[in-house]
Amino acid sequence: MSGMRIGMDMHTRMDLKMVLAPRMIQSMEILQLPIIDLQAKIEKELQENPFLEQKEHLGDQDEGAEPEFNPDAPLKHDETGDLEFNRLEALNRDWDDHFNEEHRVSRAALEEEGDRKLDAMANMPDRPRSLQDHLDEQLGELELDPEQRALAKHVCSFIDRTGYLGSRIKTKRKEDDDESEARETFAPVTLAEIAQTYDQLVTEEDVEDVLVTVIQKLDPPGVGARDLKECLLLQITPDTPCCDTLRVLVRDHLEDVAYNRIPVIQKTTRFDIATIQEAVAALHHLDPKPGLKFADSGTQYVVPDVVVERNDSGDYDIRLTDDWVPNIRISKRYFELYKSKGLDEAAKEKLRKSLQSAQWLVSAVEQRRNTLMKVTKAIIDHQRAFLDAGPEHIHPLKMQQIADQVKVHVTTVSRAVDDKWVQTPRGVFPLKRFFGGGKKNDQTQEDVAYEVMKQKLMELVSDEDKANPLSDEELVAKLNDAGYPVARRTVTKYRQMLRIPAVERRRRHS
Repeated sequence: MSGMRIGMDMHTRMDLKMVLAPRMIQSMEILQLPIIDLQAKIEKELQENPFLEQKEHLGDQDEGAEPEFNPDAPLKHDETGDLEFNRLEALNRDWDDHFNEEHRVSRAALEEEGDRKLDAMANMPDRPRSLQDHLDEQLGELELDPEQRALAKHVCSFIDRTGYLGSRIKTKRKEDDDESEARETFAPVTLAEIAQTYDQLVTEEDVEDVLVTVIQKLDPPGVGARDLKECLLLQITPDTPCCDTLRVLVRDHLEDVAYNRIPVIQKTTRFDIATIQEAVAALHHLDPKPGLKFADSGTQYVVPDVVVERNDSGDYDIRLTDDWVPNIRISKRYFELYKSKGLDEAAKEKLRKSLQSAQWLVSAVEQRRNTLMKVTKAIIDHQRAFLDAGPEHIHPLKMQQIADQVKVHVTTVSRAVDDKWVQTPRGVFPLKRFFGGGKKNDQTQEDVAYEVMKQKLMELVSDEDKANPLSDEELVAKLNDAGYPVARRTVTKYRQMLRIPAVERRRRHS
C-alpha cells in the first residue's frame, strides 16, 4: 500500500471575473425604477442622508450652483482633506451669495410645501366601506334577538372579500417569492368549523339557519354562498328574465353553458334553442363574485415616465415626467461640516461614506434621465409609423438594435424600459410594447411584427360567420393567404393570449 503525501503546493490560476462596483450597481437599480418608485427612493434618501437636500426650481439662476463631482473618481484624501473637495470649496465661495439667497427662498418654499401637504392630508378621502361594513350595517337594522345577531356577526366574519363563505389563505410558490407574486386561494369553511369557533354552544343547524334566513337575504344578492351554483341561484328572483329556465341551467348545466354546449342542454331539458340562449344571456348579468364591488381594488394607476407629443411641424417631442420628483443636490452646510478640522477620524469617515452615497445617487438619477431620453428617442425613431398610423403599423424591433444605436449594453436598454410607460397620441403603452420579433411577409417581402399578425387574427375572428366560426386550421390558411407565415400552434397561442375562445365556444346556435 503506497503512502499518502500531504503537503502544500503553490499553483497559478487565471480566472476571468466581472466585479461590479457599488456605484455601478446603484446606477443600474436607479435606472430600472419607474417614476413612482424613483420618487419614493429619493424621498427616503432625503430623510436618511444629511448630505442630500432638495433643490428648488429657480430657473436659469440655479445653473452651476451645485458642486461638480467626478462621478467615476474615488474620493481621495490628503493632509488637508479631500482633493476633490478643495476645488468644490472654491466653487462654493464663488457662489456664496447665491447660496445664502437661495437658502432663504428654499426655506419659504418648504414652509409653503408643508402647508400644502397638511391641506392635502386634511382632504384625504375616508377609507372605502368594505363588505364587512356593509353587512354589519344591515344586521344593525334587522329586528334580531341579541343571540341571533351575535351569531350572525360571527358567521359574517367568515365571508371573504368575494362574498363567499370561506377563509382566505395566501400561499407562495417559493420561499423567496416576492410578495407581489403571492397567490390567493379561498378554502371553504364548514358549518361545523364555524360552530366550533363560536364562544357559545351552537350546532351546525343553528349556524345554517342564521346563514340561510338572515345572511343570504342581505345585500349584495348572492352573499354568503358556499359555492358558485348557490351564489347564482340566490340572485335569481321571480323578476329575473327567464327565471325558471335560468334556475335549471344553473342547477344542472353550468359546465355545458361554459363550453357552449347548447345542443346538449336542448336534448336534456327539451327547451328550444331561443329559450336557452335567452336564459344564457340573463345568466351573464348575474355576478359570480358579488363581494368584490366592496373590495378595495388597489388599482395601480399608470403614471407615464415619458410623454411623446406631436408638434406643429409633424415631428414628435419627448419629455420626461419627473418635474415633481425631488430635485436633489449636495448640501453645502454638511459639505462644510465635513471639511471642518474639528472632527475625529471616525466621524469624518462616517460623513465621507454618506457624502459618497449622496454623490452616487445624484449622478445615478441624472444618468437615468439621460439614458431614458436616449432610449425613448431611438424607439420613437424606429416606430414612427406606429404613432402616425396606428398599432397595426408597428415594426419588428429588438433591444439589441436600440443598444447599438444608443451605444450602450443591451441589458441597459432592458433596464431602461422595464416597468416604464410612455404617453403617446395613440394612448399610454409600456415601453416594452414597442419591442417584438416578426416575420417576412411572403407577398410584400417586408418584415411584419408579430403584433400585426395578432391584429389580423382578431380581424378574422371579428368578421367570421358566427354560426360557422373559423377553426384554428382555417385561421392559419387565411393568415398564410394574406402573406403572414404562421403555424397552427402559433395561431393557438395567439388566440389564447388574446382570450379568443376555441371554435366551439364561439359558435352561435340557432
